[in-house]
Amino acid sequence: MINKRLLIKHLLAHNDENSFYDKKRKINISQKEGKAKFLKHVCALSNSNPKNNSFIVIGVEDEDNRIIGVDFFDDSKIQNLINAYLNNPPIVQYENIPFPHLPDDKVVGLVTIRPNDEITSLRKNIWKYYGGSVFFRDGSISMPKVFDIEIKDVNSKIVAAIENNAQNSIELTLDGVFDFMNKRQDFSPQYKVFKEYFVLCWSGAKKHVKNELFFSRVDIELINEQVRLFYSALDEVSISYTEDTFKIIEYVRLGLYQSYKYYQLEETIIHFENNGNYSIEVNLIFEPPQFDKKVLHHIYNANNTILEKLKKKLELSKIETDDLKNLAASYLICYLNGFDLALQKLEDLKPHLKRFNLELYYSFKETMRILRKVKYS
Repeated sequence: MINKRLLIKHLLAHNDENSFYDKKRKINISQKEGKAKFLKHVCALSNSNPKNNSFIVIGVEDEDNRIIGVDFFDDSKIQNLINAYLNNPPIVQYENIPFPHLPDDKVVGLVTIRPNDEITSLRKNIWKYYGGSVFFRDGSISMPKVFDIEIKDVNSKIVAAIENNAQNSIELTLDGVFDFMNKRQDFSPQYKVFKEYFVLCWSGAKKHVKNELFFSRVDIELINEQVRLFYSALDEVSISYTEDTFKIIEYVRLGLYQSYKYYQLEETIIHFENNGNYSIEVNLIFEPPQFDKKVLHHIYNANNTILEKLKKKLELSKIETDDLKNLAASYLICYLNGFDLALQKLEDLKPHLKRFNLELYYSFKETMRILRKVKYS
């Protein structure tokens, strides 16, 4: 089993990006330009590596390889995006890798691209790239090319050596467990060994509601691979497990006018097998709450007024300041109830909320995480 943190360190030892590895400070697949660039790099790396995995490391400064991290990204439907836009799509996996020196809410993103021995191309137009375009890696650059030559296998031995050197060990596993238990000691850290092989650690602030146990500020890591499987600073989560599975149900708090309920958002089940493999099954179980359209029109217009004041840096009234706390969540409810323009309003809100109040900005990021899950599903 590969220790993904060790793998990233070995990849970064190759100081320059090359035909099997790329690094990014961040990506943004919520916008058309960012989505197009990400698809281009996936396409190019897949085509340039027909016999071996290739990688994109996200959260690294390009100039000096300094690891700065990015937000936890838990979109299990990223393969849907790849399948929608690429012909002969490779298998793409996005994983969140914690590093000890990073803040709790930051990780390094690792994209692993597994080729399919066929030429990958864009299925349709996106941004400035045309459907049918084929990309390859030219050194550290993803370039469009006419495919008229045989692809040479030049990287499989190098990548195999890097992956072999990143194999996990008992020492790394034990160190990972101790590190997790010490770092999370304020949030009831626990661990369990599945199938005498997989070591899963989790922690969270406990909360009892009607004889049921929930957790917030949840962190779940598969120590063998140094992969963070789940992280949430705000939402409520229920956890259950058997000898073969570990199940997480995530709840989100939504409502209007100080009347809120918890709604099931997503169910994640990790299946551990006897042969040393595991799989993750993710099911969106969210039923969007429905509200009276007249009430939502009033809230939507009030939100727009607050947003315009934020843009112009005008002072908010006390009522508007109170409403600001739920601005992102109420825009989300509007969108889920058919107000399509609320999606653009949410995007517009981001920089102004970040400037106004960091705590509200963290709440905004949680709202966008919910939206991303719903959209891709």
